[in-house]
Amino acid sequence: FIETADNEKEHAKRFYKFLLAGLKEELPATIEINATYPVAQGTTLENLKAAAGGENEEWSELYPEFAKIAEEEGFCEIALAFNMIAAAEKWHEIRFQKLAENIANNKVFSKDNEILWKCGNCGYVHKGTSAPDICPACVHPQAYFEVFVEAY
Repeated sequence: FIETADNEKEHAKRFYKFLLAGLKEELPATIEINATYPVAQGTTLENLKAAAGGENEEWSELYPEFAKIAEEEGFCEIALAFNMIAAAEKWHEIRFQKLAENIANNKVFSKDNEILWKCGNCGYVHKGTSAPDICPACVHPQAYFEVFVEAY
């Protein structure tokens, strides 16, 4: 979740830089933004499904429409940014869908085959079909474990 949140922060920074560049002769300025924003609060599974839906709306509807308008108004660089960021949003949707499937199928901390699990607190790596209930190295709970992926 932190990775996706950091991605979204970077998207916002990119758009904010465009905004500042467009207003540079008028700063300081007050702008009005009227928009709706989805809000959901439920179980982790419900939240993931809602988040996936929000990401879908961003990449399939909102950002392509924003890009089209930017292009029509002569802001080609901004249009390109919306299209490229929409591609990232599609991957966010896929990530949230997969995480939701893992929760629905009770596969967050257990898998069908032996894999490596890494404790996010101390770095202990465990091999097995499920993450330990308690980390044997630092005694943090199972929630600290994630699938260990070595991609250097």
